[in-house]
Amino acid sequence: MALLEVRDLVTEFPTRKGVVRAVNGVTFDVESGEILAVVGESGSGKSVTSLSIMRLLQDPGHVASGSITFDGEDLLAASEAEMERVRGGQISMIFQEPMTSLNPVYRVGDQIVEAIRTHSDMSKKDAWARAVEMLRVVGIPSPEERARDYPHQMSGGMRQRVMIAMALSCDPKLLIADEPTTALDVTIQAQILDLIYKLRSEFNMAVLLITHDLGVVSEVADRVVVMYCGQVVEEGEKFELFEHPLHPYTLGLLKSIPRLEDEESERLYMIRGSVPNPLEMPPGCPFSDRCDRCFERCRTEVPELTTVPGTTRRVRCFLYDDAAEVERAVVATEAAHQVKAKLEAEERERIEAAAAAAAAASVRRPQELEEVPADGDR
Repeated sequence: MALLEVRDLVTEFPTRKGVVRAVNGVTFDVESGEILAVVGESGSGKSVTSLSIMRLLQDPGHVASGSITFDGEDLLAASEAEMERVRGGQISMIFQEPMTSLNPVYRVGDQIVEAIRTHSDMSKKDAWARAVEMLRVVGIPSPEERARDYPHQMSGGMRQRVMIAMALSCDPKLLIADEPTTALDVTIQAQILDLIYKLRSEFNMAVLLITHDLGVVSEVADRVVVMYCGQVVEEGEKFELFEHPLHPYTLGLLKSIPRLEDEESERLYMIRGSVPNPLEMPPGCPFSDRCDRCFERCRTEVPELTTVPGTTRRVRCFLYDDAAEVERAVVATEAAHQVKAKLEAEERERIEAAAAAAAAASVRRPQELEEVPADGDR
């Protein structure tokens, strides 16, 4: 059983003009210790999915149907008291803009202490020591002093580190990171991503990463779920998806990434059109009006999310009802795995060579010191 299982999740927002189905039949798993990235354009339903998992939807939003199971526990059937135990304790969440999540009139150390004591019987003194230690773990210099700072005294990157420290202070099994680097500059983004990747192993936790940035996904994710108009349109291992995307929407997202090798005169690819109004969805595939490979069936029928035969990849597209397309997908997936295996073997060789060189250097160093003549012998 996976750590988190989301099945056929439907989340709706009633409005005066009709019901907006922000999440429409979403299904995915998060395994213990893995980083699963959920990607898509603004309005695709990524953040609503994460808020549904945490049961933090604002009225009138509600989960209309489906199930969310965490570590064997049905979160949708849990009482509010049980959810308060889960939130911050077993599942933690960090948001895009830390300044809106931190209380401006309390010291950051006190805010971490509050989170710790809410989920444990630790004394205030021990909780303060734990808060300082967590600030040290996330790379904040002079943590004893910075714990006494207020949020406005810190940079955006430091505030996000505080949020990560707070989120991990109770050793959660799952961290939900909703656009954790969007409000930060590129250099700080890289530092925060490295930190999340490192702490994933150190704390033995799973990460559900919500983002629209495929560059972020390429750095840290193990598997990827692509969402469009509240639906999962593709799911697979990161390497498979980047080497050979199956859904036309995923392909469009990847083609729209600028690359250094592109010619200066070459226009950046863009997916034509825009995301449809959720109250005026097309009768067929939601992506049909923007798709370069659309045919008549796409405009009248909604495709199901199915597993491509011969692979573990899932895609929501009628193209893969065609045997030739399936065969191409299988061959491309196998080729992607071969490239991945080759790169992993080269990386292992590089690490082993570096370790051997370091070991040889450590042996030579004492010998060199022994050969240095004493002052009286010079």
